[in-house]
Amino acid sequence: MKKILLIGLAVFSSLCISAQEKHSYKDWVKEAPKFDDAFFSTPEAARIAENVLLYQQTTGGWPKNIRMQNEMTPEEYDKAMKLKEDTKESTIDNGSTTTEIRYLARMYNATGDEQYKEAVIKGIEYLFKSQYANGGWPQFWPRNKGYYTHITYNDNAMYLVMRLMQDIYDKKAPYTFLPESIVAQARIAFDKGVECILATQVKQNDKLTVWCAQHDEVTLAPAKARAYELPSLSGQESDELVLLLMSIPNPSPEVITAVEGAVDWFKTSQITGLKKEYFTNENGKRDYRMVACDDCEPLWARFYDLDTNQPFFSDRDGVKKYNLSEIGHERRNGYSWYNGQGTKVLKRYDKWKRDLSKKK
Repeated sequence: MKKILLIGLAVFSSLCISAQEKHSYKDWVKEAPKFDDAFFSTPEAARIAENVLLYQQTTGGWPKNIRMQNEMTPEEYDKAMKLKEDTKESTIDNGSTTTEIRYLARMYNATGDEQYKEAVIKGIEYLFKSQYANGGWPQFWPRNKGYYTHITYNDNAMYLVMRLMQDIYDKKAPYTFLPESIVAQARIAFDKGVECILATQVKQNDKLTVWCAQHDEVTLAPAKARAYELPSLSGQESDELVLLLMSIPNPSPEVITAVEGAVDWFKTSQITGLKKEYFTNENGKRDYRMVACDDCEPLWARFYDLDTNQPFFSDRDGVKKYNLSEIGHERRNGYSWYNGQGTKVLKRYDKWKRDLSKKK
């Protein structure tokens, strides 16, 4: 019996290690918001919270792509300690900082442990300090060169920060414990962020459209990031910005005009009669192509030309292509070129219009 028990424990241990190895930072930012309230009173929640506290940098922010739920090796612990001083790694990219702030706020509500409250406030203050005077947030702060300094809508970076600010000034759980000074500052930060969104909305032939994935922090013009992320109108990042503007109670005339312009763009720029078809290519790799379809949901391209509004694609050489098949397998499959999220905008818009009319 003892031998069977030992074998069972060994198998269980190997399964745990195997499961742990499968965790990625994407698991963390997706799973952390889904934990129920009861979880935050468990030893496992406290173990993860220790990791979150450890990775908080001296800036108050967090680095990206960290598997917070993983058991740490001594080597990883030493690396995390060194990373605390590397302030160039503090970022809002890939859900970083906003995810950790929310997790620790929920830990404080469950335990009353002041170290969590202090870390939450320090994280929020990092976001206050990193906001530009024009209301935008950079992808990384403090950094002083490269596309990391651009106002970043890409991957919903600034959107997630503004949703956090909204929850704070609305005093929504789990942020009910914050001092009034933080609540008031969050409202100011949110309003400045809205000003930035309105100021960066791109015009095409004097008509309001949507936004680029990133904008120059000085000129506010659409800006380039990585080689394949050229200045453009973004059919992917713009959807959440419109939804954010539509979430504002009693919107100003400027916000209403911005929403109307963006929704018109989503309506005219939708792609119909096209869908993805996956296949195995001649090298035995999974690939896909765009094929004609009937009665399929509309799509939007990730990038549209700033002048012609034509969808385009790009490889790591930074050359515009106007057919997805013209770029290589690696970038075609390693990036999201089409999405259907504009449908959410159009559905929400109908309700938004009805609600506005009731207020008149």
